[in-house]
Amino acid sequence: MKARTLLCCLLATSFMVSAAVSARAAGLVAVITPSHDNPFYGAEADAAKAKAESLGYSAIELSHDDDPAKQYQLVEAMIARGAKAIILDNAGSDATVAAVQMAQKAKIPTFLIDREISVPKVAVSQIISNNYQGAQIGAQAFVKLMGEKGSYVELVGRDSDTNAGIRSKGFHDVIDDYPDLKMVARQSANWKQSEAFSKMQSILEANPKIKGVICGNDTMAMGAYAALKAAGHGDVIVVGMDGSNDVRDSIEQGGIRATVLQPVIQEAETAVVQMDKYLKSGSTGAAEKQLLDCTLIDKTNATKLERFKLSN
Repeated sequence: MKARTLLCCLLATSFMVSAAVSARAAGLVAVITPSHDNPFYGAEADAAKAKAESLGYSAIELSHDDDPAKQYQLVEAMIARGAKAIILDNAGSDATVAAVQMAQKAKIPTFLIDREISVPKVAVSQIISNNYQGAQIGAQAFVKLMGEKGSYVELVGRDSDTNAGIRSKGFHDVIDDYPDLKMVARQSANWKQSEAFSKMQSILEANPKIKGVICGNDTMAMGAYAALKAAGHGDVIVVGMDGSNDVRDSIEQGGIRATVLQPVIQEAETAVVQMDKYLKSGSTGAAEKQLLDCTLIDKTNATKLERFKLSN
């Protein structure tokens, strides 16, 4: 009996050691994103890391803070460490190309999520939200909430981010069809909540009777709504885009009216699955650029949203 127990223990230990060796053999995956101060980026990084680890890789989360120079240094460091692959939410569509080319030259494949770059055939995959489609459904909800008339403000994202321009175009391709909707201000708040708060304060001083604000992401929507509420304008219609828990809570409490969920968890997990397939076979079996559709979140389905994922 003791011999059988000892044998079982030895087999179990052997299996654990074998699994650990296998995980190490799979190699290091670097997950590089903007700052996790924005929960959107924290959620995507955590999802990519967890998926990579479930497939036997070790994974590290790093942040470039939307600084292309820092991003380049991080990619350079991951090349030096012998990373097997990089999952990247980049720091600018043009500014990122050199870093991804550097990784490609070092035979380290890069898989982009959320933001695309301006040059094809450098990254293996570019898996991004269908920002134009998402912006359109957000704008359609905004128009309906506005009753198709009134003055409004648009807050846009970082100029260097392709998504900012695509979302703005999606908004306007819907809103501009309604002549009684008048945009009185359009400013960049660089995706940031604090900047949106201060920009909204200044805009309100010049336009105290605005009826709505449409924002390129949820952090700007949160900042804008906080400024509006502090000024006694909590009834102004605010719509965002991302699908964060903070905006979900605001919707449930009757504050911000709607947002658009980007399938960022799906993007992160899909990138890792394609990375694994590519490392094992030399192909992902998919096109380089892949668009995933977005979903409107309002009071009808906000309770089903949890950390950028909608339950059935």
